[in-house]
Amino acid sequence: MARSRSRLTAEIDFDRDGKQHGFIRLPYSVHRSAYGWIPIPVACIKNGDGPRVLLMAGNHGDEYEGQVALGKLIRSLEAEEVCGRIIILPSANFPAAMAGMRTSPLDEGNLNRSFPGDPYGGPTAQIADYIESVLLPQCDFVFDFHSGGSSLTYVPSALMRRPQTPETLGAPVAYLVDAALGDHTLTAAAARAEVRHMSTEIAGGGQVTPTALRIMESGIRRVLTKVEALSGEPPPAAAETRIMQVRGQDYYVYAPDPGLFEPLVELGEEVTAGTPAAIIHPHDTPWREPAIAAFGRAGTVICKRVPGRVERGWAHVFGMGAEARQQPMRTRRAIPSIAAFGTRQAAISTTSSTARTVTTPLFDRTRSSRSRSSTRSSTGSIGTRSSPRCTRSR
Repeated sequence: MARSRSRLTAEIDFDRDGKQHGFIRLPYSVHRSAYGWIPIPVACIKNGDGPRVLLMAGNHGDEYEGQVALGKLIRSLEAEEVCGRIIILPSANFPAAMAGMRTSPLDEGNLNRSFPGDPYGGPTAQIADYIESVLLPQCDFVFDFHSGGSSLTYVPSALMRRPQTPETLGAPVAYLVDAALGDHTLTAAAARAEVRHMSTEIAGGGQVTPTALRIMESGIRRVLTKVEALSGEPPPAAAETRIMQVRGQDYYVYAPDPGLFEPLVELGEEVTAGTPAAIIHPHDTPWREPAIAAFGRAGTVICKRVPGRVERGWAHVFGMGAEARQQPMRTRRAIPSIAAFGTRQAAISTTSSTARTVTTPLFDRTRSSRSRSSTRSSTGSIGTRSSPRCTRSR
């Protein structure tokens, strides 16, 4: 059975040249407004034919860096600078963004766990359906800007599914994840649509810092220039990027008991397998000995929990990335909370010193998962997967 058409409608015309902004209307009937709609902000900047890019932030509403950066980009970027089309969705899960929450207050929906969505579901499922069934089929690239939100903070990182490599953003860390077509993330949605995808985890902690925002803003312009959606030279990279990987639950450290966690290391430090990651203090019975959470792998700490209170099984207090080519490390005590691991992956996998891993640059348009011969419109018709040469409107 063919997939039903989304009930969401855009006030702007994605095929029209120039700079437009307005709302995607999500019908929402409640007691206070029988025929109301939720206004999801959207902008479109188009100049002739060229790469088709979707920029997203606010996939989780409490991740602010991307929302700020894309709002500034909407105000500053003009059509004359663009080749092709850039669609900007700065607060994708708008109800969550307005509430400053990871999930929507309307239906508790986590947008990044809701794909492919449902045109007849709740608000979050309908947003996911619109992104996957309407926006992604019109795009060659999707860039989804996350941070740690209110519960985590990261060494600024880019991430991407194999076999692509995400160093172009210019963040200190870039890590690879497996492309799971069956999961419910935007990463999987992009894989199903055969759209090139990159995401980020830029700082977090429920705040926006000048350093994180500089990395985000310069990184956005770097990737847009790299895919030839912007003219001119890209900004310099904020840092030399280390390529890592994150694979499976054993890359994370989880709280073994409820209590207050005491971290033992800082972000960016190197640890060895078996070193303590966190001390979990039982503040309800403070005379008991605390529990210890330990790292299961050697690597570099890239992620850390922010709130001090934890429950058994709560997600990582820390996250790590381990080098594939193991090098001597300056080792300290490991961190005291839950951790995610990322393993350095140059040409060699983490499980073998000889097995080679093939990676594909994000922007290598000579490699394509599918060849498309017809052109694609805003209704989802299909065009060439390689970004066409820029033909600017005059």
